[in-house]
Amino acid sequence: MDICKILKDSKTIAVVGISSNPTRTSRRIADYLIDAGYKVVGVNPGIPKIEGMDVYSNLTDIPFDIDIVNVFRRPEDIPQIIPDVLAVKPKVLWLQLGISNDEAVQPCIDNGITTIQDKCIKIEHSICF
Repeated sequence: MDICKILKDSKTIAVVGISSNPTRTSRRIADYLIDAGYKVVGVNPGIPKIEGMDVYSNLTDIPFDIDIVNVFRRPEDIPQIIPDVLAVKPKVLWLQLGISNDEAVQPCIDNGITTIQDKCIKIEHSICF
């Protein structure tokens, strides 16, 4: 899997578990991705809007195709988001650094969704670009 190619070819990223707090990692990385030129949307049922970014209650509410679903949720929470990931069919499911759940992501892999676990998209982007 060529992570640099994935990041080069991707245009839209949904950040699952986005925080309204600008100092939280999910928010800092989302802001970084916006600055890098990606269209970024948040997914968090408790946040109606973040300045400069649309936020949706769940992945299936997003009215356009998503290239990367970038997840900031605990490993034990991953099974809950898999049905929505399968429904929206992104090119990539990306679990942030420290997050992995091989059993939960297997249906995504089986359905041809490239799956990256335990890697920081910001670090990988900074290496590639």
